[in-house]
Amino acid sequence: MAPVTEVGEEMHALVERLYPLCRSITGDGVRATLEIVDEYVPLQVHEVPTGTQVLDWTVPQEWNIRDAYVADAAGNRVVDFRASSLHVLGYSVPVSATMPLAELRPHLYTLPDQPALVPYRTSYYQPEWGFCLSQETLDALPDGEYEVRIDSTLADGHLTYAEHVVPGQVTDEVIVSCHVCHPSLANDNLAGVAVAVFLARELAERNPYYTYRFIFAPGTIGAITWLARNRERVGKVGHGLVLACAGDRGPLTYKRSRRGDAEIDRVLTHVLAASERPHRVTGFTPYGYDERQYCSPGFDLGVGSLTRTPYAGYPEYHTSADNPDFVSPEAMADTLAVCREAFAVLDRNRRYVNLSPYGEPQLGRRGLYESLGGRSDAKQAQMAMLWVLSLSDGEHGLLDIAERSGLPFDTVAAAADALRGAALIKA
Repeated sequence: MAPVTEVGEEMHALVERLYPLCRSITGDGVRATLEIVDEYVPLQVHEVPTGTQVLDWTVPQEWNIRDAYVADAAGNRVVDFRASSLHVLGYSVPVSATMPLAELRPHLYTLPDQPALVPYRTSYYQPEWGFCLSQETLDALPDGEYEVRIDSTLADGHLTYAEHVVPGQVTDEVIVSCHVCHPSLANDNLAGVAVAVFLARELAERNPYYTYRFIFAPGTIGAITWLARNRERVGKVGHGLVLACAGDRGPLTYKRSRRGDAEIDRVLTHVLAASERPHRVTGFTPYGYDERQYCSPGFDLGVGSLTRTPYAGYPEYHTSADNPDFVSPEAMADTLAVCREAFAVLDRNRRYVNLSPYGEPQLGRRGLYESLGGRSDAKQAQMAMLWVLSLSDGEHGLLDIAERSGLPFDTVAAAADALRGAALIKA
């Protein structure tokens, strides 16, 4: 495995490569994004036609855009889509007109409290058009006539999403989901996409216990579409994680599933606490990213959400300041490391049965004490063996034992491996 610093730089390079693309909930920007991701991990791409009923929603018309601008009387582009895809209100209907500034103003979106930044705005399900610009640019516009052009199409087409599957030793699944609909926003959510990609590559080298299904889909409507098309598969999904805002320099935040005590909740809580990283663990709320779709009461999947600073929790959120300079290779590498650690615990968290439950078995004659000779943590490892023997009753998993004993999970798992090798416990 490459050093963490190298992996971080590779993830950051992927963010920079994807950043200029104009993504939305449908369209060629999503396809171009998935084509690049496919160079890193092979994807199965799905196209779902406009008008398809997906749960309580309907797949919308496909939106594509080629160019857009506001030009002054001299022909200078004072707002230019070619400079940033954020400059256009997402899903804008086409427009070609000349109008005075007073008529144009209701279609201009700014951030008066952050006058140097361009906001990210959309109008997915209401036919509208508009431009996003900095308040400073708007304030500098003189009265007069302006040419307004949005070269876009809104027509029947498809919603596009993709999956990558890492086969496991069992067919029970863990889903890892990230959204691919935001244009030119690095933390929300290209950093999440990059971490998901490199996590998938690492898992493929590990021969994981569970099967891992990575979902790259537009936010909300994409997750809803996946759920609608995979009802028969949902029963195999035992655990899941939504990745978002994975690259800012803030501490990690884990948001629990709707259940609150799903195994993924316990795993992330344990791993973050054991790592001694600065972090927060928060309860579930029905607002945020696609965890709210996977956790909706009809599905009630054990899916949590891992971010660094949560949505709307940093001033750069949904603005032009969420650019590649805002996310760091170190932060993405740290997010990836937590995912790696968490899934290692999840994969090894088994329940065992003590095959010699009447009294304490003699460990010395089985060479188990001798195997600890010279280890700096020999006493801790010995205690782990005793704890595993004590709680291997078919009811307690290794994570239960680690939590109850206060011992590191890796020490408990190593003790279980030793005891299983000595035929003292079985799964």
